[in-house]
Amino acid sequence: MPQENREPRLILFAGKGGTGKTSLAAATGALCAAQGRETLVLSLDPAHSLSDAFDLEKGLLDLSGKPVPVAPRLEIQEINVNAAIQEYWDDVHNYISLLFSTAGLEQVVADEVAVLPGMEEICALLYINHYVKTRAYEALILDCAPTAESMRFVSLPTALEWYMKKIFKLERNLFRVARPLAKRMTSLPLPDDAYFASIEKMFSGLQGVDRVLADPAMTTVRLVTNPEKMVLKETQRAFMYFCLYGLSVEAVLINRVWPAGLQGPLRNWAESQKRYIELAREYFAPVPMMQIPLKENEVLGAAALEELGRELYGDDMDPLALLHAKPPMQFIKGDGRLEARLHLPFVQKGEVRLNKAGDELIVQAGVFRKHVALPHSFALAQPQRAVFDEDYLVIHFTPPREEDHESAQA
Repeated sequence: MPQENREPRLILFAGKGGTGKTSLAAATGALCAAQGRETLVLSLDPAHSLSDAFDLEKGLLDLSGKPVPVAPRLEIQEINVNAAIQEYWDDVHNYISLLFSTAGLEQVVADEVAVLPGMEEICALLYINHYVKTRAYEALILDCAPTAESMRFVSLPTALEWYMKKIFKLERNLFRVARPLAKRMTSLPLPDDAYFASIEKMFSGLQGVDRVLADPAMTTVRLVTNPEKMVLKETQRAFMYFCLYGLSVEAVLINRVWPAGLQGPLRNWAESQKRYIELAREYFAPVPMMQIPLKENEVLGAAALEELGRELYGDDMDPLALLHAKPPMQFIKGDGRLEARLHLPFVQKGEVRLNKAGDELIVQAGVFRKHVALPHSFALAQPQRAVFDEDYLVIHFTPPREEDHESAQA
């Protein structure tokens, strides 16, 4: 049932595939429910394993992809993208499928490949936005896909907003005018207005979700990693990219730590883990770091997951508490200076590229790009230089001249 007068808490459990993030997300959700909170654990990973963590028999989950109760005050959801397509953008899927079948693919194959990359993430965002607006749960625990897919998930609201503002209306009007003529010139199917209406309906369901993800008082990230070189390196990159997209990383959870006192070959493995744990402290300080020992057996079922949650958070820690807060982005104006501060840990100066287009600042780090909407006073200014202040990228802007104000007003 919807909860009144209460902002939900969103926690993203993210990291490299195979680190155990599903188990830790499920354990957090199980503990929240045991403490009396209405909780949903939502799987964002197309390769769903959440039902396996709760040791559910096949067939118990709703094929519609809706939430299913697994314990008192605890529900889980594994998104069924095909069911969501019928609800939100059936006309879009039908058109794409028709294109593939026209190109020679069998209809069944065409229907499958018409589920384009990104649709799963959009489905997840639609559900999250709905649950937040209706306040259906006090705790939303998100079991994220591996790092690359998670980056697409958090970047989609910005990309879709840009498309709807810059391209959508022009494209829709162009097809409305050109469709009768184009039909005489090509045998390819052309999208009708129902196609564009489905996109518009989908986008309306996403309105405001970008603010939900960027609100550090509501939404934070807990990164799950293992004490291994390659896993730590990917966790380091994930930390930077979540900050780049405006999400606050509040904790790093080091999972599957070998116990001390091992002998034989396992002793070397434990010593190696110890070195990487110390390295992780250097990487992620001052963000809190929590260690979870390697278990003798699989942790399966609601009761075992709740016990894991108690072991993870202890008797005194609230699993929904904000463990660490540091603003990922700030705009500073005063004393004749304009500064934008971006929290970009682990990025070297040569890895960052800056560009300004209109009222947007485009920040690129590696292969990822973010469009930062600038306040009015920053939009009229020009970026002058950028320096690193610890783990913040500080961008200095040249204040606009009077003639710039006059031309802008004209």
